[in-house]
Amino acid sequence: MSRINSQHPIGVFDSGVGGLSVLRAIRAQMPAESVIYFGDQAHIPYGPRPMAQIQAFSEAITRFLLGQGAKIVVVACNAASASALAYLRQAFREVSFVGMEPAVKPAAEHTETGVVGVLATPATFQGALYASVVERFANGVTLLQNPCVGLVQQIEKGDLSGTVTRKILEDALDPMLEKNIDTVVLACTHYPFVIPLIQEVVGQKVRVIDPAPAVARQTKRLIEANGMTRAADGRGEIRFFTSGNAESLQSLLPALLGETGHVSGIRWDENRVLLGA
Repeated sequence: MSRINSQHPIGVFDSGVGGLSVLRAIRAQMPAESVIYFGDQAHIPYGPRPMAQIQAFSEAITRFLLGQGAKIVVVACNAASASALAYLRQAFREVSFVGMEPAVKPAAEHTETGVVGVLATPATFQGALYASVVERFANGVTLLQNPCVGLVQQIEKGDLSGTVTRKILEDALDPMLEKNIDTVVLACTHYPFVIPLIQEVVGQKVRVIDPAPAVARQTKRLIEANGMTRAADGRGEIRFFTSGNAESLQSLLPALLGETGHVSGIRWDENRVLLGA
């Protein structure tokens, strides 16, 4: 870690735009930090993909972020965290990683009806990380799960409140409401962007848990503990990279992130990430 210094950026990656919800929380808590954001939109969604494939993508992206000088890597994708976080920590022992953990613990602690809804992609539900969280924290609580098929793609298109998006959420949440949920856990980083619509469907009495602020706090703790806090006035810069359409991602930044920036296209060469789409 000797080559890393406090002025280096935070690396953040996701299969697409979902990780922008985590980046938004990082910006709110650590505005002076610079960030490199990578959206692997050529391979979205990660959710239905085999674990080994997600691990290969995640390893290549991590190597790219480290090559760009990242001092810490935030796996801002629940599917990648479920499939690849342990693998990445083994492969890059000198690197600090922050991943996504489904917020089952706070949901179980605060539910009054004892029934909690969990929205996530298939890779998250099938992963050992989710099973471990459920085993440790969900005793005595009924978890109702739904993968919200198609929702990630709707959010990738910027459709946060349209008819199709609403229908996906109603199909997932209405049966849960009939079983008396009082809490909804968002275990996909894309889903916080439709919290207003989710709240419309479930009503204001149902609590919706966005994990992004907790991930940003953990990132901040690790940076401070390692003496890597960036000393700077003003806001740090963000560099955006995508393996998909750079113009499309750039057009979504104001609505999803609340700020904009230049997006560079990259391309995949087998399991390597190369600049220049």
